[in-house]
Amino acid sequence: MIIDATDKKLLLLLQSDTKQTTKELSLKLNLSVTAVYERIKKMEREGIIVKYVALLDKVKIQKSFVVFCHIKLIQHTKEFIAKFESQVIQLKEVLECHHVSGDYDYILKIIVKDMEAYREFLVTKLTTLDHIGSTHSTFMINEVKNTTVINV
Repeated sequence: MIIDATDKKLLLLLQSDTKQTTKELSLKLNLSVTAVYERIKKMEREGIIVKYVALLDKVKIQKSFVVFCHIKLIQHTKEFIAKFESQVIQLKEVLECHHVSGDYDYILKIIVKDMEAYREFLVTKLTTLDHIGSTHSTFMINEVKNTTVINV
């Protein structure tokens, strides 16, 4: 699918606020409501729009302690990697898990209530996963930028 300039504008508008009605979007894009609806449906069918989510205020839900945990596996076999990834996916405290190059194998973004909750998570869940050789935790001091908007 070719994404034209109008699609790009529509995607930016949707990423900013998906609760906008097709009528509101149509006014901003100078298109008919039907045209906006059809463009959205096409991008959903093509897999460009993957899902719609609600973003929560971490402070108000008492989950504002953010940790970036670097993990080294004991070996880099396909089996160890697959096992680790299948286990880490199950951890609800882990928001993101990235397989990376460099000194560590993975970087996890973890969100919990506070330092005590992180310690509990580390001791009872994370370090019990198979094939972890070492971990290194970095704690967020201040969030300078956090966006879900991808510039198309």
